[in-house]
Amino acid sequence: MNHLRTIKWLETKSKLQVLLQDTSAISWLQVDQGFEAEVAKLQTQGERFVMKVWNQSSKPDVRFQYKLLETLSKLGIPVSSPLGWGTDGEGHQVLLTTDGGQPVLELTKDDMVRMAGILSSIHRLTAEEIGDLQIPSYDFMTYFFPGAQNHADLAFLLTSLTRVAQPNQRHLVHGDFHMHNIVRQDGQFTVIDWTNAQWGDARYDFAWAFLLLSLYVSEEVADTFRSAYITEQTAAELKPFEALACLRWILLFRQGGVPIMSDTKRRVASFIDQNPFLKDSRLLA
Repeated sequence: MNHLRTIKWLETKSKLQVLLQDTSAISWLQVDQGFEAEVAKLQTQGERFVMKVWNQSSKPDVRFQYKLLETLSKLGIPVSSPLGWGTDGEGHQVLLTTDGGQPVLELTKDDMVRMAGILSSIHRLTAEEIGDLQIPSYDFMTYFFPGAQNHADLAFLLTSLTRVAQPNQRHLVHGDFHMHNIVRQDGQFTVIDWTNAQWGDARYDFAWAFLLLSLYVSEEVADTFRSAYITEQTAAELKPFEALACLRWILLFRQGGVPIMSDTKRRVASFIDQNPFLKDSRLLA
């Protein structure tokens, strides 16, 4: 893990400038290598920070993430405060933020209501509130379903479902809202990892979060999250997006990109059976 002073910082906050004046007091607590980036936690004088280095093939726009966190923080969205971004000696992009706490491992119904409220507050943000920040937008199928054309059954269902759902790009979406991207400290939640943030469809963003809760936590917890989130959207309107989210999971499963627990496949089968757009398919056969 790189020393703070070896980073070429391109934008910094005053807090980082203070840290750089005396790095001898900094303790490196842990370093984790993920699929996309190396993540380190550091501490000094009772304060904790997170440094993320994108040292794998993924090359996101870290300056955008820095600016997005700035904007969201000002708008009251619970995100980590950005302290600086730059590049290391090998040209890898680096982002330093405050530490929002530890992953949420146990979820109560009250937690679900609060998390649904956070996601809803993200989706309600307007372009006027976000201001001059250039939020990217991508083709829905290309971004969320790369390689689907190689699976005839998925491609057929995706074509018909997108006609029904008609996904749009009207809302700011997180892109990967799930329990491992939400941390907690002193009872306060913080949403992390905004790599996939874009203008997208809030209904799909919700559906992906709902699916992951259903598969990896419990149907009861997921249903509480769903009931708390639904306001203007009816359950019927969300069904095709929940089907799309499930198809994305199936695609990632076939590509070897999802965790499989002892009962995951059973839960997927149950999810498929309960969705009117998927119940007659044989996606897990």
